[in-house]
Amino acid sequence: MKIITVCGSYKYKKEMNEITEKMALKGNCMITPIDLARNSKEAYTEEEALVISKMHKEKIKLADAILVVNVNGYIGSSTKSEIEFAKSLNKEILYYTDIK
Repeated sequence: MKIITVCGSYKYKKEMNEITEKMALKGNCMITPIDLARNSKEAYTEEEALVISKMHKEKIKLADAILVVNVNGYIGSSTKSEIEFAKSLNKEILYYTDIK
């Protein structure tokens, strides 16, 4: 079992949910981003957005690996910074396009 933090653009929320379930059913402990089902990122203040970002980095620290949901190869700037952060901590980087 691995502890895996999911990273990626919220425009691929459906794919994030699907791959999270698939990986959990394989015995992995999946840590997901905050659920923005009722809100968009724009609904948060700048201060709240910083708290959300900081929390997500803490989730990466807890994990053995991150799973980058890179549908059609898309990786946004926030996700790129999360990948670099995970690399700096020597975390394994998994990509959705490689395991879907």
